[in-house]
Amino acid sequence: MHYLQIQGGAKLSGEVAISGAKNAALPLIALTLLAKNELKLTNVPNVADIKTLAQLLVNLGASCEFEDPNTLKVNTSSVNSTMANYDIVRKMRASILTLGPLLSRFGHCEVSLPGGCAIGQRPIDLHLSALEKMGANIEIKQGYIVASAPNGLNEARIVFDKITVTGSENIIMAAALAHGTTRLLNVAKEPEVVQVCEILKASGINIEGIGTSELVIEGSGQRLLTIPDIKVIPDRIEAGTYLCAGAITNSKITVTKVNAKHMLAVIAKLEEMGFGIEIDDDKITISPAKEIKPCEIITTEYPGFPTDMQAQFMALALVANGVSVIDERLFENRFMHVSELARMGADIRLNGHIASVYGGSELNSADVMATDLRASSALILAALVAKGETRVHRIYHLDRGYENLELKFKQLGANITRLEE
Repeated sequence: MHYLQIQGGAKLSGEVAISGAKNAALPLIALTLLAKNELKLTNVPNVADIKTLAQLLVNLGASCEFEDPNTLKVNTSSVNSTMANYDIVRKMRASILTLGPLLSRFGHCEVSLPGGCAIGQRPIDLHLSALEKMGANIEIKQGYIVASAPNGLNEARIVFDKITVTGSENIIMAAALAHGTTRLLNVAKEPEVVQVCEILKASGINIEGIGTSELVIEGSGQRLLTIPDIKVIPDRIEAGTYLCAGAITNSKITVTKVNAKHMLAVIAKLEEMGFGIEIDDDKITISPAKEIKPCEIITTEYPGFPTDMQAQFMALALVANGVSVIDERLFENRFMHVSELARMGADIRLNGHIASVYGGSELNSADVMATDLRASSALILAALVAKGETRVHRIYHLDRGYENLELKFKQLGANITRLEE
């Protein structure tokens, strides 16, 4: 078991290149189940979740080969199993993304109920009810979703009761191979969802409304697709995390290989707190603030402020001059990092889904424990400005979502070391 040791107080400077988005790469890897050809995915982040999903495809009979740490060659024409077993799926919720493609391609599948970060209830009932509207018969047996549609999925009009990213992606992929024209309403608009739609369109599927909350998808009638090679979009959450590292240390740093259009809510909030932001093509530079101002944040679906940046901004609010208020509206358990930040001297008061963060208290080093992926990064940010040497334990969460994290922080000048327990 590894941990990170961080000496606080270092100023940061320089550039850091941002990796491909884990949350985009995962549905795109699942999308390859709809292909009749071999294809390459480039700009794939070298993180644990990607390897887990690639292993799941191999278990189904596909060929998955990493040509280098960021290039994955996939051929699913040899898939001969439709069971996504518990041993793999329990490690990562995104495994549920194989449900729609497997069912639409083969007419049946068994997918284990998913695991992943314990940040709250993320029910898959929206996925299942949508597939039932498309004609699937679905049962839950011994922890598995057993789904069948012997003659393929059919067109349907589906209104998602609430916005769901993985639910949208699953049903978009299912609709691509369905019979007839499916209309989806209240669809997630995240850049990762948009890229799935754009790749399907490039593969010959007629999709109207890409980037909006309403999609119209003409299915192929179970004909497999010729999918072109895919370059994964940049990771907007990784980019936001490093911008917060520059902000919390009040340093000037630049993140490269990013798409600033995907990060407008985060950029606006940093500017509101007093930081200078300069955008130059695929680079974003953050400059120190004369005074770090408190902020108010409400997490919501894209294009609003992302829940995956809430923990990082909570850490940043600890150095603001005043009280910040964070309203977490998407996940009920996403304040688990508060107790760990309190071990470092943070003054954070919770009232249900609202956190009041009192800035200005001196942070001190401590042994802290990561509880989920984004909480882990918040603890690292706090450690950058804490007095003394902080040890962040259970960093396997970090390895699920951040590529070369300590190396990138070292490039910026942070005093950070990975050690073994």
